Amino acid sequence: MDELDRRLLALLRADSREPVASLAAKLKVSRGTVQNRIRKMLGPDGAIQGFTVRTRPELEASRVRAIMTIAIEGERSGAVVKALRGFPEVDKVHTTNGRWDLIAELDTETLAAFSQTLDQIRLIDGIASTETSILLATQKM
Repeated sequence: MDELDRRLLALLRADSREPVASLAAKLKVSRGTVQNRIRKMLGPDGAIQGFTVRTRPELEASRVRAIMTIAIEGERSGAVVKALRGFPEVDKVHTTNGRWDLIAELDTETLAAFSQTLDQIRLIDGIASTETSILLATQKM
């Protein structure tokens, strides 16, 4: 991936529906170059894994989103990650260094569902401790 690919990805992150001709004009390359770069990045080994829909924040205002940091006992991280995959409320799991072994992104419909999810996750064998922070607002960058 070169600088042109990185600039193209930045434009696609901002608006993945932007017309190829407009992307080409902004990047000062031909339309065919942009189409070929996108096709290559969509390939099996490419940088683009898929496209998604972002909704207006007010449509998601009632959802409860949080970050849960997780400390694991011994060498049980594989089993803990496997167990976390069974929770539809767990959006992503990241490995990390430092005090915490994992960071889980949670997304639930209500505070009651959030509380229940926390209780269930804390029962997973191999989790030593957790700390959770609710995400109050997200700033667009």
